Amino acid sequence: MRIAVIGGAGFIGSHLVDRLLAEGHEVDVVDDLSSGTLANLAEARQAGGSVAAGSLKIHHIDALSSSAASLFGMRRPELVYQLALFPRHDSSARAQGRGFESALAVMEAAREHSVTKVIATVPASSLYGHPATSALPAKEGELTPRGVRGVVARAVIDLMSTYRERNMIEFTALALASVYGPRQAARGGVVAAFAAAHREGTPPRFDGDGRQTRDFLYIDDAVDALVRAGERGSGLVINIGTGTQTTVRELWSAISGGAGPEPHVALARSDELLRFAVSPVRARIHLGWSPWTDLRDGLAHL
Repeated sequence: MRIAVIGGAGFIGSHLVDRLLAEGHEVDVVDDLSSGTLANLAEARQAGGSVAAGSLKIHHIDALSSSAASLFGMRRPELVYQLALFPRHDSSARAQGRGFESALAVMEAAREHSVTKVIATVPASSLYGHPATSALPAKEGELTPRGVRGVVARAVIDLMSTYRERNMIEFTALALASVYGPRQAARGGVVAAFAAAHREGTPPRFDGDGRQTRDFLYIDDAVDALVRAGERGSGLVINIGTGTQTTVRELWSAISGGAGPEPHVALARSDELLRFAVSPVRARIHLGWSPWTDLRDGLAHL
């Protein structure tokens, strides 16, 4: 199968590309390298040249450009992964708006060039407001956007639903928990930031008292869900997480072995989530997916 991966040079995208090549697919990476790097694709570039693996082509272009739309026409992918809608390094309203524009451009190119399905990742922590402890782990019900990023994420989901209804382009929106693993830049998430602090022997930063909880998902588990969504879960928003809450303090203790420097405690952000995790039940039903890597084993790979 020919597959396009937008954001394929990023943390999640590069691991997905590795998996797709190992399964023998023809993969086109579309990435403007604003946050991704070709170093993440070193293994993929080597594997893409082997007889047993699939083939790889890397296109240094913006998904919003006319060149990207032309690429769809020339390469004719059957499946498109859109992984670059919500950059972690830029949370500005302008960046979020650009994410929606990118989603629109991709869906329009998909319509024009008969793409079968588009799979997009959206941030689960922005979709469910400030859920009560009793409502956790959060299930896919009515979406309650939190902040501009949440509003844009819901708009992207509505956009894909519209193209499905009017143009018969299937989609799956995977609402990801806090994904971590090798290749993640220190600015890409709290696990990577803490791991970098531990290596450098510097105090980590806590936004708040560190008692806030998150749902940490290992990269291999996330990639497995993405691959399964290629053939399942059409028309759905599906949470991808463990359902387990871990406090930020517990995370630092696990990474540092309880012997690291005391954290630098900053004021909590105004819209900080106090507790969060997502339910993997729908993923189990519709994707046949469940997480298998616990936090201890995942951190060991770092």
